[in-house]
Amino acid sequence: MEYTWVYYIWAMLLLAAVLVAWATSFLTLPGNWLVLILAAVFTLVFPEDASGMGLRWSMVGILLGLAVLGEIVEFAAGAVGAARQGASRRAIALALLGAIVGSTAGVVAGLPIPLLGSAIAALLGGSVGAFVGAYAGEVWKGRTSDEGIAAGSSAFVGRLLGTVGKVVVGVVMVVVLAWDLFF
Repeated sequence: MEYTWVYYIWAMLLLAAVLVAWATSFLTLPGNWLVLILAAVFTLVFPEDASGMGLRWSMVGILLGLAVLGEIVEFAAGAVGAARQGASRRAIALALLGAIVGSTAGVVAGLPIPLLGSAIAALLGGSVGAFVGAYAGEVWKGRTSDEGIAAGSSAFVGRLLGTVGKVVVGVVMVVVLAWDLFF
């Protein structure tokens, strides 16, 4: 009986930590991988027992597959956007740096609007940062402003779609994990 309460308290703490980890995906951080790591550590401590409480290693495997899928979605969206416009490596690298800086600035800018404001601002800030980085990279490379705008626009859309895709996969991870924890 006492084990049941301990398990549920730790399961709720895991769920809270997983939600925070998932939210870091808006900052272009590896939120889905943090969810996976937290679930794996929890499974080491609370493996599934005869009563059905605990996490199964097969669930950790499912979360691993979902985390990989999230990375593929994010990478594919960004790469397709940049490659479609023939962006240089410099533009792609600066788009990534711009996305990180823009996401961080977005979180700060979105603070006055509780919870959702920071998430949306981080998403848009990362996309704007990707645009600025790609544009700067192309112009620095000696390309025209129009080519920079084309590369920047593709980087904006790619970052936006990639991050949204990765965040959606993260939501699936959290729901699947919560289901396995409590049902």
